[in-house]
Amino acid sequence: MADAFSSSSEMVIQRVVDVAVKTNAAPEKLEELYDIKKTCDFITQHQFKKVALQFPDELLVDSVAVAAEIERSSNAKPFILGDTSYGSCCVDEVAAEHVGADCIVHYGSACLSPSNRLPLMYVFEKRPVDVEKCALAFRELYPDTQSHTIILYDVNYVHAINDLLALLTPEYPNLVTSELVVEGEQCYSHGRFKRQHNDTCLSEQDNNQVICQFGRQYSLKSGSSIMDYTIFYVGQEGATLRNFMMTWNHCSFCSFDPTTMVGRPESVSINRVLMKRYYAIERAKDASVVGILVGTLGVADYLAILQRLKEIIRRAGKKSYTFAMGKLNVPKLANFLEIDIFVLIACPENSLLDSGEFYKPVVTPFEMEVACNKNRGWSEEYVTDFRHLLSGGQSHVPLPNQQEDDETDVSLITGALRSHNLLNSEPAESYYDFSVVLRNQTMTVANTNSAASFLAERSWRGLEQKLGETPVVKAVEGRRGIAIAYEEEGTYS
Repeated sequence: MADAFSSSSEMVIQRVVDVAVKTNAAPEKLEELYDIKKTCDFITQHQFKKVALQFPDELLVDSVAVAAEIERSSNAKPFILGDTSYGSCCVDEVAAEHVGADCIVHYGSACLSPSNRLPLMYVFEKRPVDVEKCALAFRELYPDTQSHTIILYDVNYVHAINDLLALLTPEYPNLVTSELVVEGEQCYSHGRFKRQHNDTCLSEQDNNQVICQFGRQYSLKSGSSIMDYTIFYVGQEGATLRNFMMTWNHCSFCSFDPTTMVGRPESVSINRVLMKRYYAIERAKDASVVGILVGTLGVADYLAILQRLKEIIRRAGKKSYTFAMGKLNVPKLANFLEIDIFVLIACPENSLLDSGEFYKPVVTPFEMEVACNKNRGWSEEYVTDFRHLLSGGQSHVPLPNQQEDDETDVSLITGALRSHNLLNSEPAESYYDFSVVLRNQTMTVANTNSAASFLAERSWRGLEQKLGETPVVKAVEGRRGIAIAYEEEGTYS
């Protein structure tokens, strides 16, 4: 390997980036893998003219072939959406609207978060799974055939669940399976429209309790709850499984990884993870300036939770600033040192961000509510879907009545007293003058003088254009080489 710090001008800095590379699928496999016929039927049935095809990075290798086949069979104009604005599991409606698309076809992994702008069809990646070995792992993990167990799975393994149930249902009478349900009346999935609005409802046939959450629907016996069941998950360890385990943290989890074909009990200490999240809540209580990160423009009701966060932060005596910056990374957030803590608005699978590398913690809307809403205490409940916090949601807690008393408590981190003045002496309008506001309903952001005082105090303010102050000069040849040894520099021993 070449030395990256060598002074020789012949050396070139080498950097290797690991990228998951997938070979092109054979032409005869495209129909099977990407449901091209169903997709074309969906397009022609609704007479769509422009279709946005959203591919994750690992499936882009087949995107051109799929688009060409759809264009040939449906006479619609396809547009390939490759680099999504936010997480690839979410539907990128903003990018689709840029090309004037009539509908979106989403490929690969999906969080199944509801969207309400454009008609949508999901085509899941059909990943291979050995059903026999999965059933064998299930029997080893649950030797008691009377076990009450719920089967959950990654969306890319939905094609194999019926075969798995055929093997297990005769032996396990109390087995409950989940069904994928796409929320919203404009969605199309699994060959038919599905419409779902409530999180919990009662089946008219057997009066069983039907639970609908995270795009999954399952039926429990009347009078029972999910805490009476263990959960068996089919899929790899990742954001989906972590989301389930945090939400149903009182349930026992086991999993089967179709890649390694190994089943195991999930031994991650949820209590330890929850304590880390509680530490972040204490940091949120200590914070004076909060940055609200808009991590989605496609999930329904994201504007409603944005307004609620602004209100609860204002009532807690804190200032807030709103940022929309696409995919997050450490350098982006490091530009805003005045922010004490960030709160991320995203889909349930992307909201649980491990902020250990960031300079400031990143919390979820639920954690910010615990920090700022006195009526909501820290309990066994953990909410990853921000829609449940809104009015009418299953975890909604009203805000307390405003009081003019300046309440104080003791920080568990610093040991100092902290104030929770509700800022009622200041009109709400004057406060919002210090925030980023919407210029119009097209979601363009109007720049205000929100951070002018902070910027004036900085020793380095970033690059400035200085329009009209820099003289115009002819282009000249610049320095050549690498920064540690330019060609015109002498050699030092």
